[in-house]
Amino acid sequence: MNLAADKRITDELLKPLQGSSRRYRLTVAALMLVVSAGVAAWAVQMYSGIGLTGLNSPVFWGFYLVNFVFWIGISHAGTLISAILRIVDAGWRRPVTRCAEAITAFALLIGGVLPLIHLGRPWLFYHLIPFPDGRGLWPNFRSPLMWDFFAINTYLLASTLFLFLPMIPDFALVRDRASGIRRTIYGWLAMGWQGTPRQWNRLESAMHIMAIAIIPIAVSVHTIVSFDFAMAVVPMWHSTIFGPYFVVGAIFSGIAALIIAMALLRRLLRLEAYLQPLHFDKLGKLLLTMSLLWAYFVFAERLTVWYGNEITEMPVFWATFTGEYAPAFWIMVAGNFVLPAVLLSTKRTRTVAGCVVASVGVVVGMWLERFLIVIPSLSYRQLPYTWGSYAPGWTEIVVMVASFAAMALLYCVFVKFVPIISIWELKSGNDMDDAPHIVEAEARDAAAGPVPARGEAS
Repeated sequence: MNLAADKRITDELLKPLQGSSRRYRLTVAALMLVVSAGVAAWAVQMYSGIGLTGLNSPVFWGFYLVNFVFWIGISHAGTLISAILRIVDAGWRRPVTRCAEAITAFALLIGGVLPLIHLGRPWLFYHLIPFPDGRGLWPNFRSPLMWDFFAINTYLLASTLFLFLPMIPDFALVRDRASGIRRTIYGWLAMGWQGTPRQWNRLESAMHIMAIAIIPIAVSVHTIVSFDFAMAVVPMWHSTIFGPYFVVGAIFSGIAALIIAMALLRRLLRLEAYLQPLHFDKLGKLLLTMSLLWAYFVFAERLTVWYGNEITEMPVFWATFTGEYAPAFWIMVAGNFVLPAVLLSTKRTRTVAGCVVASVGVVVGMWLERFLIVIPSLSYRQLPYTWGSYAPGWTEIVVMVASFAAMALLYCVFVKFVPIISIWELKSGNDMDDAPHIVEAEARDAAAGPVPARGEAS
């Protein structure tokens, strides 16, 4: 890559950090308004009591924990996918990794708040922390809810580190172009980066170690979340299949969320030359593969329940198959299996638009799947005289909408402070398939000098 092409990449990818349009400011203001409405609804709930929600006996888990499981699943979009692609050294991953890793950090932050809202009395949150209280009583370490504390916080710490490390060279790049307070802030974030061979070796070693370590952490997190259900003797929860079933579902929904985020970034930030149809084609194939795995697990689970014909499980089975929850079940099947199978099976329809439509269907379908796991089993728990029903309260609906707005808001703020595509990775790969217009520019810039060292480019 010559110097002119190098500069062109840097200028184009740093352009979103320079100023903001009126449309951007209006979007951020609207998202902040929705998030503020969610905070206000939570405040009203704290003042008036948890009775504002639709939670009742026996349905003591509702929208808050449905969305908790959903967002923890979405978090698998980033570090797990990015780590696997880094380990196998997939060259096409370079423009995608930071988009994915940001989703992980933001989804974990949002998901981590929802159990606090579900508490009703969040000022007692310290009961979730494993330390002895004044009476010397330790938490119950045999409870999967206690395992969640360790798993999610470990995953959040590892994912934040995994996101931050490859941003250091790009922070140094922005530092060298900035002035005033921005130069000071980015200089602090760059942590003295100068692009020396020793620094590059340490960064690559750290990234390799993190990529290997974070895969079992990511798998364990959603396995432990599944134990919240599988360890309880509740109809259609007490199943050994829940661990891999939840992990597959998490990766499935995470890929869909990543495709939607990439499509929006591609359109709004004009990154068509970097987020190409090639990347959507590759992720579309992964999405189709996970769709088939998801369908296999759903079929195996439903077949086992139907064949076993247990008196406590069949009411839940028929309620979701032909009863009151049947519309949600069949929309889930259509979004998670039929739509991806139709749109992603052939290259003709596995376009950017096709992948986005399939991904929207998957996100909707996976949210319904989380709903169908939680609500019907609690509504038809054990004997008929213990059955109940659930309808979400207005606070639950507002908080749910606010959680989606919070994800969009965090992303909007992130792209204004950090290059959403890793500049140094794009350059180090020297993969001109990721930027065809730069290939043409290089042909015109025949008088350019030799390829700069990676440290010099940064």
